[in-house]
Amino acid sequence: MHRRTPIALASLASIVLAVAVASAPSARAEAPSRSGASAAIDALHEGLLGVMKQADAIGYRGRYDRLYAIVTQSFDLPFMAEKTVGRHWSKLSPEEQQQWLASFHEMTAATYAGRFEGFSGQTFEVLGEEPAGHGTTVVRSVLHNPSGEDVQLNYRLHETGGAWRVIDVYLNGTVSELALRRSEYSAVLKRDGFAKLIETIEGKTQELATGSLN
Repeated sequence: MHRRTPIALASLASIVLAVAVASAPSARAEAPSRSGASAAIDALHEGLLGVMKQADAIGYRGRYDRLYAIVTQSFDLPFMAEKTVGRHWSKLSPEEQQQWLASFHEMTAATYAGRFEGFSGQTFEVLGEEPAGHGTTVVRSVLHNPSGEDVQLNYRLHETGGAWRVIDVYLNGTVSELALRRSEYSAVLKRDGFAKLIETIEGKTQELATGSLN
């Protein structure tokens, strides 16, 4: 058996140390980027803050136009529109499905235009994320409000078409907007029919535009 000399062992140790140092991340390296789901929420928050900061200057119509584009990019609206009417979706004709999607899209943009109507130093903070059921991820965040209470906003996202998109928002961390809308819209659809549902949603969208619905 060959005995390694102290010099050989020292050389081997030097090589191992050099490899370890080369493989270790630099202390000056940039922090790792967020995951796709959290990055998608960062982009959504950036868009919302931009609208909030210009809210007075651009007015409701300007907020609506910008937020229409933002929710188109950030939300899986076709998925959400289908889920909000539940089992009734399959009973709608293709034309009715497209009409409902368009009305739901407009209502969503109008809701955000009415909700984010000013800026007084608010900031968004992403707190973390965790896997959820059916291949979804929940991103936890908070809206810091210097002039009032902070608001916890949790988002459920799934990956579709190579991008992470929001499929539900939990106000105060627990109240599902999708569940609330499904309860309301399904009840109208079951009780009064599709035409009445469209009339109801378009009426609420118009009320948001005139500032008569909070």
